[in-house]
Amino acid sequence: MIPVQRMLGDLREALELLGTVESEALSLASVVVVDDDERLGELTARGLRRMGYDAHSTTQVRALRSREIVVLDLGMTATMDTSTRAELKASRPIVVTGAADRASRLLAEELGASDYLIKPVELEDLAAAINRRMTEESR
Repeated sequence: MIPVQRMLGDLREALELLGTVESEALSLASVVVVDDDERLGELTARGLRRMGYDAHSTTQVRALRSREIVVLDLGMTATMDTSTRAELKASRPIVVTGAADRASRLLAEELGASDYLIKPVELEDLAAAINRRMTEESR
């Protein structure tokens, strides 16, 4: 008998691969919203899904999928290790934050942020930033 945990892991992996294939075939933007406020992250992801994006939220940075666009609450960087910061920098995240000070802007710049948006963020502004990232990736 195959252990249930292994079967569930295989199923999760298969569904993730299917999602990747779907996104590629349909040119959907896959967006992960990383925010320490679980409720706000999910509300943002839900709003993006209503706008047609394949969006998910999480309270922890995880391994990123190919061509996944990251919307990152800048406050999440306080607990990140060097390798996680390097992976985020490579992804050119869209930074959202309640801070407008110079130090926060510099931190976003160090992370290679493609956009810097001040909370509360309008979904239309976030969608515009996501579309700019999609355009960058298609070049």
